[in-house]
Amino acid sequence: MSHLAKHAEIPLDARAFGLLCLTVAVVLALHAPHLPWWLSAVLAPVLAWRWWQRHQHPGRVPVWLKLPLLGALALAIIVYYGSLFGRAPGTALAVGLLVLKMLESERQRDARVGVGFACFALMTALLFDQGMVVTAVVVLGLLPALATLRVLEPAQPRSRGLPRELLPGLGLLGVALPLALLAFVFVPRLSSPLWGAPNAHEERTGLSDRMTPAGFTQLLTDDRPAMRVSFDGPPPPPDLRYFRAYVMAYYDGTSWQYHDVANQHPATIEVARSIHYRISLEPSHQRVLPTLDVPVDVPAGAHMRRDHVVMADKPVNDPLSYSGTSATRYHLEPQLGAHHQRWLQLPDGFNPRTLALGQAWRQRYGSDDAAIVQAALSLFHDGGFRYTLAPAPLGRNAMDDFLFDTREGFCEHYSSAFTVLMRAAGIPARVVTGYQGGYWSDAGHYLLVRNSDAHAWSEVWLAGRGWVRIDPTAAVRPQRVDLGAAAAAGDQLPWTQTGWLQSLRNHWDIVNHWWNEGVIGFDTLRQRGLLTPFGIRKADPALLGLLLAISCVLSGALGLVWALWRRGEADPARAALRALERKLARCGVVRRHGEGPRHYLSRAARALPARRVELQQLMDCYLELRYAHVEPPPEFLQRFRHAVRNFRVIRVVK
Repeated sequence: MSHLAKHAEIPLDARAFGLLCLTVAVVLALHAPHLPWWLSAVLAPVLAWRWWQRHQHPGRVPVWLKLPLLGALALAIIVYYGSLFGRAPGTALAVGLLVLKMLESERQRDARVGVGFACFALMTALLFDQGMVVTAVVVLGLLPALATLRVLEPAQPRSRGLPRELLPGLGLLGVALPLALLAFVFVPRLSSPLWGAPNAHEERTGLSDRMTPAGFTQLLTDDRPAMRVSFDGPPPPPDLRYFRAYVMAYYDGTSWQYHDVANQHPATIEVARSIHYRISLEPSHQRVLPTLDVPVDVPAGAHMRRDHVVMADKPVNDPLSYSGTSATRYHLEPQLGAHHQRWLQLPDGFNPRTLALGQAWRQRYGSDDAAIVQAALSLFHDGGFRYTLAPAPLGRNAMDDFLFDTREGFCEHYSSAFTVLMRAAGIPARVVTGYQGGYWSDAGHYLLVRNSDAHAWSEVWLAGRGWVRIDPTAAVRPQRVDLGAAAAAGDQLPWTQTGWLQSLRNHWDIVNHWWNEGVIGFDTLRQRGLLTPFGIRKADPALLGLLLAISCVLSGALGLVWALWRRGEADPARAALRALERKLARCGVVRRHGEGPRHYLSRAARALPARRVELQQLMDCYLELRYAHVEPPPEFLQRFRHAVRNFRVIRVVK
């Protein structure tokens, strides 16, 4: 049997198996947010039971137990996801197999395979989230894996406690960091991700193309970042920070829906003032691209619908940056044309009192549409309405219940009711959903818009002015526009979204923004323009590969020089002995050529009788470090070095 085969058949000791279990536990904990709760609840006890079982009775788990567990794992994933293929089911299967691998891990070969598999599973966490915190956790998750590999090496010292087991891994990660940075900069980027499209069962985030009163509740309490916006020049004031997503025309009495009008040209717009900006959008798994107010152009890879809704050519499954120009003062579609019936549609048999109120306003104010708009806003302002994120439930005639009974709600309720009132009065109107407000970061020079800044407002068509934005929520709660969603909701939001903690989160987002721009946003285009300051307009893959090879050679040369320079200090026990020799040489006790440490220190003890006992102890300690252990225990080595530092010579006997 070869030496390699013999080495692979060496059984795992308790120390190595414990570190291997810790490695798998870290992988399982890191993936827990992406796994079904029931899968984590099963895998964690299985891993804990295996650690306890091997600690009590070493040996592999019987095949009759492993095979049913393997079959149950595959069947459960197929039933839950509908397939074994894809990002989410593939990751769940990999983590499950890793845990089941522990049931048969008894040899060093099993441990090495398990560590390699665990490192791969750690990497897959970046397919779900590439944020700075997750990336740092993935890197630190390598420490137990490195510690496991280290204790599998022959002639390792006995256990020194978990912190000291993990500490050498930090040094290895630090040494690997320069090479990782070189690979990040110079390895050619792929034009598309490896993992493809999201799964059908993957949860979607952000705005939806369907709006039902009270449907925003979960979104309004979600303070995760939705996007970050930087402007060319000063940011617009709060009352102009409206970001359009969906323009909803169809109302069925219960909800508003966005209808595809992709085959029609965008409505005409007369621009009086515009602003240019850049948006860094978080993954929403939808195609809509929020834009400030009314966009007048579209970014690459997107197109504009008739209602000036911007749609990407494919879902936004990864962070996306795009630039845009929008009008802040404008006349949108001054001539409504043949499409006006689309904006007057109301279902039959719903909300009779609301329809009657709108028709009464038309009779009272005649053709004065602006007066009808003002009457609706006065109703919200003076009619005893209340802004709340926990409104009373509404019945079949939702708008009647809201306007005449409950009179409490948030932006969805007010924009829905206002739009129905306008249509009942014969004024073309529509609901617009998107975001409003945000936190302006002076340090980062960008506007942070969170999911909780989701908002709904209305647009009405007025003769001579075109489509005009009306925010009925501002008539009830002006703080929603002036101070933001958190100020409007008051104490109705979770404690994490109020006070100093929310301010701290806003400032921490600056770091996340820099990470997104500098790391996640380092795409193929930016990589190819990396050498532009040096006169090279486009760095092709061949040039990048050459630069990577040169960088690796230079890094290897620097590492070799460092190793040669540190060669004399590679043996800390010998380095400490040489420090002692220099001290003794200053007193005239010079070590002779070929003289061993025992004879030298014995001769020094005779020459320095006042230090005889101390020198004898130093000699015994060094000889034990050198010849009694394969690798000197750190505590013994530290004791010897400390004794050498404290050694002082008083006199020399001639």
